[in-house]
Amino acid sequence: QVQLVESGGGLVQAGGSLRLSCAASGRTFSSDAMGWFRQAAGKEREFVARISWSGDSPYYADSVKGRFTLSRDNARNTVYLYLQMNSLKPEDTAVYYCAASHGPGSIMPHEYPYWGQGPQVTFSS
Repeated sequence: QVQLVESGGGLVQAGGSLRLSCAASGRTFSSDAMGWFRQAAGKEREFVARISWSGDSPYYADSVKGRFTLSRDNARNTVYLYLQMNSLKPEDTAVYYCAASHGPGSIMPHEYPYWGQGPQVTFSS
């Protein structure tokens, strides 16, 4: 059974940092891209970042480019995905979802069949 378990969400102030983690297990994710999406209240789920199996050339949404860094660790039975979020803004408030694709993936949510439960990132006033 495929499982994507996320951690690291929480309350943050503007300009702060958070690191989201995702542990994916239950299948071989070789050749599969993984990524992060987010969904703010009342809005559609949107692409944040994706990374290939090799970890080369992660791709970011324009809204997070230069502030977020995505990395991947392909361990033997579990793939770990990390999203370092710096210089956070109130508009980054959302539920963040880790996702795994079949193959190269893209920025479209429907190309990712596996999803985590979504840690909440919320700004404090």
